Amino acid sequence: MRAAFVLSLITVALLIAASAAGLLFDGLYRGPAATSSMLRAYDLVTLVVIVPALIIGLGGVWRGSVRGLLVWLSMLAATVYTYAYYLFEAAFNDLFLLHVALFACALYALIFGLSAIDTTEIADRFSARTPRRWIGGFLALLALTLGGMWILASVRFALTGQIPVGSVLGETDSLVHLGIALDLAILVPAYAMAAVFLWRRIAWGYVLAAILLISGVVHQIGYLIALPFQVAADVPGATALDPIEPVIAAGFLIATIALLGSARSPRTDPGESGA
Repeated sequence: MRAAFVLSLITVALLIAASAAGLLFDGLYRGPAATSSMLRAYDLVTLVVIVPALIIGLGGVWRGSVRGLLVWLSMLAATVYTYAYYLFEAAFNDLFLLHVALFACALYALIFGLSAIDTTEIADRFSARTPRRWIGGFLALLALTLGGMWILASVRFALTGQIPVGSVLGETDSLVHLGIALDLAILVPAYAMAAVFLWRRIAWGYVLAAILLISGVVHQIGYLIALPFQVAADVPGATALDPIEPVIAAGFLIATIALLGSARSPRTDPGESGA
């Protein structure tokens, strides 16, 4: 846990430096305007949402808060997922090595953090009335819809050569490819496992569901902010709003509030560690 904390503090410093540079220096991100404007939007969300939440989460863990622990891990997960786009999609830029260091620190902080927690202890902090079935149902729905959509698009490409279309965001073919790869390899299996684990009251289900839901809220915010950023950058076909996205974002937020709202520990002193 000490290594996870140290790496998390380094991650915070690198996040501030990288996101501030991306916002302050025009032209830092090379390549298509669709991608560069999206990355600048993510920089804003990082600076305004991820950094404060990561700091708050670290403080919560120090005080023994299970919610703080879950927020901390979630922000690390959100950072790893987001900065995969900076590393594997963005063209070479002056911040490349900074992004590499940031991605590595967040990834290993997440690994060390997850390996150090007591999932049974965390699961015991949740009320017996936690709405785990409908939260699990929401996660299962995400796995089925997201996975089904991308699998069908991939099969259609194999049969017809038609390149899959991503979201309403203006996206290059390589960006769509990376997004589908990350979703199918990481998010879809994680949604499915979290749903099954919650239904069966397996301890990891509470941890995994919290990480996916909290980081999912951040991802939805990033998507919503990226749309007007692309409009401002005059990206062809850009639109300021995806009509379905607020509904999806609301689903993530409601499920997150319902899950974290049931995380209590009346049997534990406030100063006792939750990790």
